[in-house]
Amino acid sequence: MDTADYSASFMPTRPVMSIPRPRALAALSLLALVAGASFGARAAAIYPIDRAEMLAGARFDFRVDFAGITPQSEVTVTVNGEPYDAVLGARGRYVGEEPDSTDADKNQPFSNLRVPGVALKPGRYEVKATTRDGESATATWTVYAPAAKPKAKNVILFIGDGMTVANRTAARILSKGIVQGKYTGRLSFDDFPYTALIGTSSVDSIATDSANSMSAYTTGHKGSVNGLGVYASKSIDPLDHPKVETIGELVKRLSRKSVGVVTDAEVEDATPAGIFVHTRQRREYLSIVDQFLASGVDVLMGGGSVSFVPKSTPLRVPLAAADAYKRRSDERDVIADFAARGYTTPRTADELAAAAAAPGTRRLLGLFHEGNLDGALDRHVLKAGTVEQFPQQPDLTQMTRDALTVLSRNPDGFVLLVEAGSIDKFSHRLDGERSVYDTVLLSNAVQVAKDWAATRNDTLIIVTPDHTHPMSLIGDIDENISADEARDQVGTYAKAKFPTYPKPNADGYPENVLATRHLDIVYGAHPDFYDTYSPKTDGPFEPTECTKRDPKDAAKCLVYGANPKYANLPRAQLRVGNLPHAEEHGVHAVDDGVLSATGPGAEQFHGFMENTEVFKAMVTALGLGARPPR
Repeated sequence: MDTADYSASFMPTRPVMSIPRPRALAALSLLALVAGASFGARAAAIYPIDRAEMLAGARFDFRVDFAGITPQSEVTVTVNGEPYDAVLGARGRYVGEEPDSTDADKNQPFSNLRVPGVALKPGRYEVKATTRDGESATATWTVYAPAAKPKAKNVILFIGDGMTVANRTAARILSKGIVQGKYTGRLSFDDFPYTALIGTSSVDSIATDSANSMSAYTTGHKGSVNGLGVYASKSIDPLDHPKVETIGELVKRLSRKSVGVVTDAEVEDATPAGIFVHTRQRREYLSIVDQFLASGVDVLMGGGSVSFVPKSTPLRVPLAAADAYKRRSDERDVIADFAARGYTTPRTADELAAAAAAPGTRRLLGLFHEGNLDGALDRHVLKAGTVEQFPQQPDLTQMTRDALTVLSRNPDGFVLLVEAGSIDKFSHRLDGERSVYDTVLLSNAVQVAKDWAATRNDTLIIVTPDHTHPMSLIGDIDENISADEARDQVGTYAKAKFPTYPKPNADGYPENVLATRHLDIVYGAHPDFYDTYSPKTDGPFEPTECTKRDPKDAAKCLVYGANPKYANLPRAQLRVGNLPHAEEHGVHAVDDGVLSATGPGAEQFHGFMENTEVFKAMVTALGLGARPPR
């Protein structure tokens, strides 16, 4: 399938081979169904999976994967006891034999039934698939009705990628200060009136990644690790898995609203891609770029130009061997392709300001770095990282402000995603100070949206992580204390004094992160690394290096060890890892995320919620599906 024409895949098609309707047989256990949906065991599976909740009218690909080769004459598929096509409205295509990606040797072919582009009315649906030899699978779906009347004209979804409670606490300390136990100010979203705990686990793992956790927000369906907008089936091709319609596609199909995506990561990265993209593997950067081009996204801003420019384009920063998949292998200029479709294409902060100010700008592609943009600490304070190579990077506040300027030119409203991606990326590197400075940056970007929406009552603003990290604050580190080991400078309980960071500047950033008494930020899951007990001022922390490579694949590292460049620093102490040796960085936590919301529709957020319910709240606030398609 041409990935640039995904919308066509939702349209029902005539079957290549139709399914007859033989009689139902005995049941296969629910355990086998779940195992099949987990992209691991060879078992019959139905997609969407059991207990899926769906918006009425939202499109999805219906699919049944059978265990092994099953002749079409030996299967029966029903919905609520009726032949599946009578309820789904279309006959499917039966694939009698294809390779199974869940089998290690790819030599166990299987059969499947596919019906693309299904949409259902409100109700409860029980799906059964049976075979003549006695195997069966069952799934029950709930399809809910759209809101009768929209509450919000606009939705702005802020993702603090990987943001924990500790991020919020530390950002408040650094940017606002704390005296005698009371903060002297709040983060911009601390006063949002509605809060919820968000469960982040995925279909195949309790520990999620950014791809399927973001996909849950944008589709209302649980997914699998590394998957975007799809259910993970047995197909080998990452673009050949059953798709579910995203909020970006729904907005484009069911309304005249605009859609914007802003990130300080690469725009092809998992979180921004979740608004429109469908792929089993988040690393499919070139396909993701094509899907964005086809999507009709109105504003797309961030880094990641390396996947847009011809392979002959010189790079300012060498691409790591592990990132080779991001580089184009052809001479295609995708930025020019966007320009040909009416997009303004700024490449610097000044060009962005000019483009946003121009009254005629309605579509904008802004790519300001070959990879991820530099974090707030490097950009605003240390001038480290790749700031020298990319001195004209806009930060998240400017991109948010300019995106709102462009999107608000649409009188019908918009949906905007804003991701503070480096909160997560620095926590993976165990670089707590940088992660915290980027949390301050997120607060500043949210303030831009609050100010914009202050005089209106039509905008739902949500601030949430997609997942968390095992990051905690346990006290302070006082370098004035004389000690043989830095660990004895750590203050806990009554010995944990208030940090001595200098007063923050107007943007909330202390301009010297090397306070003699500073926060002790710790991570609960890590590889071997040298803990220096102090911020890294020469650039982002590089905690590990590869010590053993796969003899059959030099690009694959089997063992990571502590990076020796930090071994001889005065305060360095070796921390023995508690993760497998093959883990290069810190990993995500299973802990709930904390969501804050304000504006019309925000009252839906309370208590504990699954991440899929965030999608339901957004489409309900917007009234998606309540109006006929244009």
